[in-house]
Amino acid sequence: MSILSQYKKIIQNIEDYSFNISVNLIVVSKGRSLADIQKIINIGHIHFGENRVQESVDKWKDILKLNVNIKLHFIGKLQTNKVADVISNFSFIHSLDNDKLASKISLEEKKLKKTLSYFIQVNLGEEKQKSGILKKDLPRFVNYCKNDLKLNIIGLMCIPPINEDSEGYFKELRQLATNNNLKELSMGMSNDFISAIKNGSTFIRIGSAIFEEKFN
Repeated sequence: MSILSQYKKIIQNIEDYSFNISVNLIVVSKGRSLADIQKIINIGHIHFGENRVQESVDKWKDILKLNVNIKLHFIGKLQTNKVADVISNFSFIHSLDNDKLASKISLEEKKLKKTLSYFIQVNLGEEKQKSGILKKDLPRFVNYCKNDLKLNIIGLMCIPPINEDSEGYFKELRQLATNNNLKELSMGMSNDFISAIKNGSTFIRIGSAIFEEKFN
């Protein structure tokens, strides 16, 4: 099955399971060739996800000049020394998870006179090897980001533990978002996006199911 066929299959799944919720597909283009990415740009897709700062800037600088409607989503761990580059080139960050990073983002937004949209990453499984704010710290962190730093926090993001059923984590993230008056949910990847959509995800992050044959 071709890349475009697999892309269209994902779009059909979104239509089948989203009901009245608007679901945005982020095509995760990290490590993919420009030729493959261009196929999806050519049919009008605008949301793309990257997790390596320098690779993304180099890859997208010319494309963005020609396609002003494209929205880049930073979906990886963000180091403070890369914040200026990300704010300059991206529209969304899905991995905001600590005070130091939030403060740096606030400073760079003011310098660059640009406002992005942010998801706070929550470490629902409390896994030491994963980034993300802990549930118990979330209300304070949301308040700090929104009220003290005036960041445009739009929702929450999670990556459930590997080899566990994602659905319970998706339900939990949805409840946390409701509790903190946040409307958007970034959850669901190639292996579990249908479950994420059924549980209210508004942004799904999919790469392998579009670009790799094994998902046919």
